[in-house]
Amino acid sequence: MTIPTSKLRVARPTDDIKALLPFYRDGLGLQVLGEFEDHEGFDGLMLGVPQGPYHFEFTHHRGHGAGRAPTQDNLVVFYIPDHAAWQAAVERMRQAGFEAVPSRNPYWDREGLTFEDPDGYRVVLQHGAWKDGL
Repeated sequence: MTIPTSKLRVARPTDDIKALLPFYRDGLGLQVLGEFEDHEGFDGLMLGVPQGPYHFEFTHHRGHGAGRAPTQDNLVVFYIPDHAAWQAAVERMRQAGFEAVPSRNPYWDREGLTFEDPDGYRVVLQHGAWKDGL
């Protein structure tokens, strides 16, 4: 049995929610969908596209450290088949002050660019279409 089509939340901890905001809001162009403070010791921020099929949630547990990404292979990949839209996404990242970094896996450098957030997690802007089964 497979999981039915649903919304996807990518949730992860961080030590500094405010440091992530420029990367995901200004660079990727996501909107703040919600936030909370001191919910049972957690602060949080959700970013995405209103009514979109996914969003990101970043949480900080007060008094606890989250640390950086464990490897450079912690990726979120956005497939952008339209060349003008891909170029605009890359330019928005650069205008927000973020430069591409070499991907640990050279596959992602052939058709895309990889950007690293302040916690060391990476986002690939892949110039290509999603291919089912791959």
